[in-house]
Amino acid sequence: MLINPNTSAETTAMMTAIARRTLGAPGAGPRASGAPAGALSVRGVTVTRGPRILTDPAALRAAAPEVLAAGLRAAAADDCAALLVGAFGDPGLEELRAATGLPVAGLGEAALLEAAADGTPFGIATTTPLLADAIAARVAALGLGDRYTGIRLTTGTPERLSADPALLLDRLERAVRACVERDGARAVVIGGGPLGEAAEELHARCAVRVVAPIPAACRAIRHHLSR
Repeated sequence: MLINPNTSAETTAMMTAIARRTLGAPGAGPRASGAPAGALSVRGVTVTRGPRILTDPAALRAAAPEVLAAGLRAAAADDCAALLVGAFGDPGLEELRAATGLPVAGLGEAALLEAAADGTPFGIATTTPLLADAIAARVAALGLGDRYTGIRLTTGTPERLSADPALLLDRLERAVRACVERDGARAVVIGGGPLGEAAEELHARCAVRVVAPIPAACRAIRHHLSR
């Protein structure tokens, strides 16, 4: 189950679609007809309260208990094998792990660990300047500081960019290129669940390895379930 920590149902649908493509299950049933062996179904859930977009530390803190509540409901119903926290700040991630006993992946943790694998120097391109310090703290907490080349931020408010997909893609591409050309990154994480579609498009537009957070979290989930 993918839990969207913001209250945008449209964002939930977009992230769930990406997760389904990554995990090989085009439908929501136990296994879609024609899906490859091992395909996993994905159900998206939107939290019932909170901000429509998470742009600052206060919003992340407010989202955490809502994420935990949604995960606890799923665990109590015994109808999912794993949980995915659909925000780059991973609100409620550790609480869900402690409370449910299920495999739980977060977009931020999964994408950062994947980008830094094998000692790769990596940067982050994102739209939320008020979360820059929290992101840097997360990198340090994961023990990745020696590989981190820094964060590059888009110009324009997150709200304006989210309303204009073409502009968002252009600004993110510039940020990715700055990570590479100015900071020396050899992989770039796109920092945000709502940036999922843009992250997929950037694979074709950028020569550097672009790490999209939703597929990274799905790969982490599959790894957990295969052990």
